[in-house]
Amino acid sequence: MSEVDRPVSDAPEAEAPPVLTAPADGVPPVVDTPDALAATIAALAAGHGPVAVDAERAQGYRYGAEAYLIQLRRAGSGTHLVDPRAFAVDGVVDLSALAAPIADAEWVIHAASQDLPCLAAVQMVPTRLFDTELAGRLLNRPRVGLGALVEVELGHRLLKEHSAADWSRRPIPEEWLNYAALDVELLLELREVMGRHLEEAGKAGWAEQEFAALAAAAATPAPVRVDPWRRTSGIHGVRTPTGMAVVRELWLARDEIAQRTDRAPGRVLPDAAIAELAAREHPEPADVDRIAGFRRRTAVRHRSTWVEALERARALTRRQLPPLHLPSDAPPPPRTWDRRDPAAAARWERVRPAVLALAESHELPVENLLTPALLRELAWRPPSPLDAAAVDALLAEGGARPWQRELVVPVVTPLLDDALTDPEVLERPAEPGGRSRRRRD
Repeated sequence: MSEVDRPVSDAPEAEAPPVLTAPADGVPPVVDTPDALAATIAALAAGHGPVAVDAERAQGYRYGAEAYLIQLRRAGSGTHLVDPRAFAVDGVVDLSALAAPIADAEWVIHAASQDLPCLAAVQMVPTRLFDTELAGRLLNRPRVGLGALVEVELGHRLLKEHSAADWSRRPIPEEWLNYAALDVELLLELREVMGRHLEEAGKAGWAEQEFAALAAAAATPAPVRVDPWRRTSGIHGVRTPTGMAVVRELWLARDEIAQRTDRAPGRVLPDAAIAELAAREHPEPADVDRIAGFRRRTAVRHRSTWVEALERARALTRRQLPPLHLPSDAPPPPRTWDRRDPAAAARWERVRPAVLALAESHELPVENLLTPALLRELAWRPPSPLDAAAVDALLAEGGARPWQRELVVPVVTPLLDDALTDPEVLERPAEPGGRSRRRRD
């Protein structure tokens, strides 16, 4: 609706909540010496109750996703800003001594899945946690960012202008430290409010299961990714095995430079440049000078490296070329099911709307009721024999929590029965390479 079409209201505009500009106790000094760390450990041990925890990274600037500042706040202890890089020994940071006095406390983190990996990398892993962002999702809040929740639930505004800053910068600017301290200033208060809302909505038990799963995952090493170069943005436009080899060789060359120089790979050479070169029918060295991404100052510095990587890819035999796609046991996109497996498509058309309606009835985002991947797996490959116990086991194996299974299993199990599908659909042959169809007895 345009401004001229928007109806005029006589109601006065709501007054904006006040901006929280500084921590109540001021900005504490950065903890970057052994003595300061010992004092922080003692203070945290003397405190009581949950601990607000946050971490600032330098993604987009540095090679990895390490924490460059860790913020902690606890009642009776105050706020602490710890520089983990100040305690690196041969590149390794071990802050297990900092985690020890709060090991049994509940850690309150906003968007825990983002911060837990970099905290685990410095030996800080919670046994219990409360994720305020996930709480907001379970409560079906329309906006779940920290600033939005603090504004709605606590009546304060947080300025988020430094969220994407280069936190590897030293010394850290004072205004950034002020911002970092404010990120944990109200986190414990927000946890109390969100906890009450979960109780009132009958979702506290659901949240406990979700938080326990997050804590368990934080203590588990992440699996090694197969062919990480396949995550290059724009790779979907590469249509040939030779093009895939170009992506791989350029990605590996860039990764070596990025790791050696501690720069974000995209700052060495953007993904778009790699994908554009690889998508050409016959990529050649001269193309390096024609593509904008290769003409960036940092990329030009390594021109010979890109040309050598391209030549390595072009010299591979057909057998040495990487496949266009890795073999996968995952279901194909549902839009292809009608021709690949009409019965699966029919199951999907029954199950998906039912799960959407179930999520809506419980005021949940559907992805928090059941992950899209798990729902696709269930519709594509239902268990046999088909009963509630088998469906429950399949969902449990896929990581669904008990509360999710309790809601979903009774709804979807009857809908998975192929007997509900038109017999002509069951007898329709799948396309070559698809799955054969057999009617249930």
